[in-house]
Amino acid sequence: MKVVVTGGAGFIGSHLVEELLAQHAKVHIIDNFSTGLHSNVPMNAVVHEVDINTHEAWQVIMREKPDIVFHLAAQAEVHRSMLEPKFDADVNISGTVNILDACHASSVKHIVFSSSSALYGNLQRSQLSEDDPIHPASYYGLSKWVGETYLRLFYELRGLSYTNLRYANVYGPRQTVKGEGCVVALIMQKLQSGETFNVHGNGEQTRDFVFVKDVVQANLSSVKLGKQQTLNIGTSNRTSINRLIELTEQIHGSKLPIVHASSRPGDIRHSCLDCTKARQQLKWTPKFNIFEGLTETYHYHITNKQ
Repeated sequence: MKVVVTGGAGFIGSHLVEELLAQHAKVHIIDNFSTGLHSNVPMNAVVHEVDINTHEAWQVIMREKPDIVFHLAAQAEVHRSMLEPKFDADVNISGTVNILDACHASSVKHIVFSSSSALYGNLQRSQLSEDDPIHPASYYGLSKWVGETYLRLFYELRGLSYTNLRYANVYGPRQTVKGEGCVVALIMQKLQSGETFNVHGNGEQTRDFVFVKDVVQANLSSVKLGKQQTLNIGTSNRTSINRLIELTEQIHGSKLPIVHASSRPGDIRHSCLDCTKARQQLKWTPKFNIFEGLTETYHYHITNKQ
């Protein structure tokens, strides 16, 4: 099987590339390295250092004719999307359309799109299901929703098979302090440096934190079991920022100095996903609880001094 992973040098993408190679797939990476790292790329992957919003990226897919495309490349900073909505749209909407057009033209069998729970916005639900209304609170959430809609229409109008995966807050080794849901990486960085960690608001805002290796398995299962599906990918468990700090302090063995700051525009108060559909459709369930995932992430950061 030949696959293309856009954003394959990034946090989630590089973990996916590793697993695909372990399963003996031929893996091509499209990445402009604006946030991805060369050090994340496994030796056996073929790298194409191009931007997803260019004709060069279109040509890579046309030339390689992959069976499957995993589209993870994105502008993933909520705060930046609020400051630069045009840039966010250029990457997440125009770039996605460019990849979809190439997939159709080269007869790709299936594309898996990395979407986000950010498109639900500030809906006040104990758990958010795929049937809940879409109401983004940021341009980032909006651009992911538009990307999903393009995938649906490319299927309906051109027959391109797809899966939309709406991630909760993904965390784990190799996550940087830029991007969506980077709070775990920030805490790890501050624990090591001894610097003060800024808590926006009172720290009781909650998220559904899902470990990156579980997200990889959801991507892989989507190829055969997720066709024409839109699925939440999370743990269905809430963890507050304050609780997250407590757990990492327990792993680290000392306190993290914190200071409270004001809430930021576009930030969501509570977010937890109902993942029943993913469990049923993908035969998938997360294997890592929050403490296990944080422990592995912490040891990675200590070992790599990040």
